[in-house]
Amino acid sequence: MFSRREFLYLAAAAAHGAAPITAKQRVDRALKGQDVDRMPFSFWHHFGLEKLPAERHAQATLDFHRRFHTDLVKVMSDYPFPKPAGEWFELKVVNDPFPEQLRALELINEGLAGEAYFVETIFNPWNVAEKLSSPAEVLRLKQENPKALEAALEAIAESEASHARKAVAAGAAGIFLAIANAQDGIMRPEDYAKVSEPFDRLILDAVNEAPLNVLHLHGDKVYLDHFVKGWPAAAINYSNFGTGKSVAAMRSLYPGVLMTGVDEVNFRKLSEADLQKQFETAREAAGKKFILTPGCSVPNDSTDEELMRLVHVVAGK
Repeated sequence: MFSRREFLYLAAAAAHGAAPITAKQRVDRALKGQDVDRMPFSFWHHFGLEKLPAERHAQATLDFHRRFHTDLVKVMSDYPFPKPAGEWFELKVVNDPFPEQLRALELINEGLAGEAYFVETIFNPWNVAEKLSSPAEVLRLKQENPKALEAALEAIAESEASHARKAVAAGAAGIFLAIANAQDGIMRPEDYAKVSEPFDRLILDAVNEAPLNVLHLHGDKVYLDHFVKGWPAAAINYSNFGTGKSVAAMRSLYPGVLMTGVDEVNFRKLSEADLQKQFETAREAAGKKFILTPGCSVPNDSTDEELMRLVHVVAGK
């Protein structure tokens, strides 16, 4: 249930068009660059449920969507990749690496009942390797035994490609591929292109016909220009505040759907007036192929009141 004030905001939003449309239709129109009754939006944070069964994860995801009326459900994915018995890099392809996550996706699909799209988060193989060991250990292996690192990344990628196909079969509209190592201070562009990119593409290529694959370009020093052409994804999610790359500058390079506009780092401090300004600036620059989102997760300890401010802003337009 939501308050009378929230109901009036939502009713006002519906009144802007001849008739209200569904969240799925709203996103479909944004994908095609068509008019919408109001700008679609989404946001997300980690629930910290990676040690609990799929049912709890699915319920938290559905409750969040229903409470805050998001147009696109970005499913969090915190279940760990299975560790090998020996050295962390002695990996084999796993056909179903995230069984609890897959079960959660099936339950989310059932719970949404077609009312909204959902996308499955997948952390790219380089990041998974870091989680299995450490960032320093991955870089050490890159220097001392690059063939072993390549074999490990390939095994992770093949496993995640299998999961991506299962996710789409379970109802996901695509994957939300999180790439955090394509930035200065971690890898040079030529290193990323040679060592990491082939495995990121392998995962995307496994579901290249999905309608809503998203590249999440994580970090403040990401080389965004590398991703604006030639990737099988319908949208890019990045932080315009963290990177300093304005939505207008990004739009001049990228013709697809932009998912950005909200300052995720300072989200809890933002008033409705602040969010309104961010929304209007991003919307004007991005045009119709736009879904208002933060550049990454908003703080996990954000209160319902703080989260609802963005709902008020979007619904009021």
